[in-house]
Amino acid sequence: MFFDRPNAGEVSILVHISISSESERNDPSEFKELALSAGATPIAYIGGTRKQPSSSYFVGSGKLEEIGEAVRTHKAELVLFNHSLTPSQERNLEKALKCRVLDRTGLILDIFAQRARSHEGKLQVELAQLRHLSSRLKRGWSHLDRQKGGIGLRGTGETQLELDQRMIGHRIKSINKSLEKVRGQREQGRRSRRRAEVPTISLVGYTNAGKSSLFNQLTSADMYAANKLFATLDLTLRRITLPNYGLAVIADTVGFISHLPHQLVTAFQATLEETASANLLLHVVDAEDESHAILREQVNNVLVEIGADSVVQLEIFNKIDLISGTEPHIQRDQDGKPTRVWVSAKTGAGLELLRDAISELLAGAFLVETLIIKPEQARLRSQLYESGFIESEEIEESGVWKLRVRLPKDDLDRILQRGAVLKSTPKLAGDQHKEWLKEEQSRIA
Repeated sequence: MFFDRPNAGEVSILVHISISSESERNDPSEFKELALSAGATPIAYIGGTRKQPSSSYFVGSGKLEEIGEAVRTHKAELVLFNHSLTPSQERNLEKALKCRVLDRTGLILDIFAQRARSHEGKLQVELAQLRHLSSRLKRGWSHLDRQKGGIGLRGTGETQLELDQRMIGHRIKSINKSLEKVRGQREQGRRSRRRAEVPTISLVGYTNAGKSSLFNQLTSADMYAANKLFATLDLTLRRITLPNYGLAVIADTVGFISHLPHQLVTAFQATLEETASANLLLHVVDAEDESHAILREQVNNVLVEIGADSVVQLEIFNKIDLISGTEPHIQRDQDGKPTRVWVSAKTGAGLELLRDAISELLAGAFLVETLIIKPEQARLRSQLYESGFIESEEIEESGVWKLRVRLPKDDLDRILQRGAVLKSTPKLAGDQHKEWLKEEQSRIA
């Protein structure tokens, strides 16, 4: 007999086990917020410590009995673990506890499924869910092993598990194709903004830091904002006019969280590309949260994962209205550049200072340089044109292209890594630099 999973319910048992071997640990208080955000009603909290997770149940036999007793006492329908469980651990726990078991990844995926509103957002969430589910089908319930066949259809047969895996695989391919179209549309939009020299500003930060509230204040938009985790999932772009600068585009993105499931990072790649390609990141921080230093580090870890760690970043310490004696102000580095702005998105305090700081940073975001492109680098030249970076072009007698470009510094660095050379100050490492000098000398001679 196989165990039939019951329907999920709201009455929940929360389980958090501190593993001594783990360098980074999940926050129990955040775990409770996640559960509440998913619509669960936590009725009991069970904690503990272990050196290593059990391969069978994650917890030991004694803790398993304690969880089972809590389930029976409170008639709980759902047990939530503040950890990533393997498929076998999840199945073994459900059989032992006689109720549904969900790990941290599954819980976050459920919240995302509830909050997604746009077609793109729903596709991204579904993709993450299917990837998570596909690992849960492996060596699943016994009914999945029944062979399909019959008169006129006999053969080696195919298990229900194989059929389910194939169906999930087809759906994943279909979603990926749809998201590729979205990715292409977004890239087209970025190219048009580059041609018009309109920079992109991306709001990032830990979930519930106040990004959407700040977005509404800066753009006079009416985006949904609430004091709960992952209130915003769908990417939203708005134009803003900055003092002493002009037009810019600002993007509100999904909030980050510690140990953000890899499935979500991968699934939301089309959305997160807007962050990686931005000219400036506004890192919104909940200034009232005593653990904001840890949360900032968690956000920066995700930025590294999506390739956005090299983008210029301005920290926005939000919610100063909740901190007694704190006034709006700008902090600067030793070169005088703004690094941090203290504001309140709720009251609007400090927003003019923020706009001035953004304008100041964007003013130095674009560089004008002259590049030398060799004939064999025609593909690179074509891509520069597609991106709208080229202002003018000359062809030298030697056949090389001399291009005057206007582009962000990060893009310039990537282009130089691909073999382009700065005409004004050619600085290539090693043999490439020597080769360039020889070519220039022979050309001049």
